[in-house]
Amino acid sequence: MTENKEKMVSVYAEANPNPESMKFVMNVQMLPDGQSVDYPNLESALESPLAQELFNFDYVSRVFIASNFVTVTKNTDLEWVKIIPEVRTFLKSYVEAGGPIFNEGFSAAKAQPTDAVNGETSAEDAEISKKVIDLLENYVRPAVEQDGGNITFKSYNEGVVTVHLQGSCSGCPSATVTLKAGIENLLKRMVPEVKEVVADGVTI
Repeated sequence: MTENKEKMVSVYAEANPNPESMKFVMNVQMLPDGQSVDYPNLESALESPLAQELFNFDYVSRVFIASNFVTVTKNTDLEWVKIIPEVRTFLKSYVEAGGPIFNEGFSAAKAQPTDAVNGETSAEDAEISKKVIDLLENYVRPAVEQDGGNITFKSYNEGVVTVHLQGSCSGCPSATVTLKAGIENLLKRMVPEVKEVVADGVTI
């Protein structure tokens, strides 16, 4: 990623509703808008040298990379005031030195959980799914990205929409509130067939 070598990189930390996560915003485009990747552990981050380097910090438990920010989730009682300067300095130095964000041939589109509608669903369910995906893409995802996370559609079945939560949203104590009070209400209002929204792997 040699194009970053002459670029002065600025990095600032931005809090989000998850107290265990911090969003680090940079003046560098790492992925196309709307694309993101979520690494819940070191083993899943083989395609991203940047994420692997971040996992070398013993307090990092999850790395989420989007267009111009990295969300880091910590796994210790260490306060962010002690962590932020170290992560900011690392990100600035790494990117300014031209360190690779992803390996050659990496495609974020391939890495995304698919928004595809299951081919076995009925025509009616497929149409409802498309409406839900459109709402998530245009109204929900931009707001979730502001908080350092991401949301993707997984499935629609008999009135129940299942979504994936990534980045700061994963494990966030307020995620279930946002899911029910915000996202579920929006989808039920805009798509009357929707009765409930649940997050994959999240229990209420």
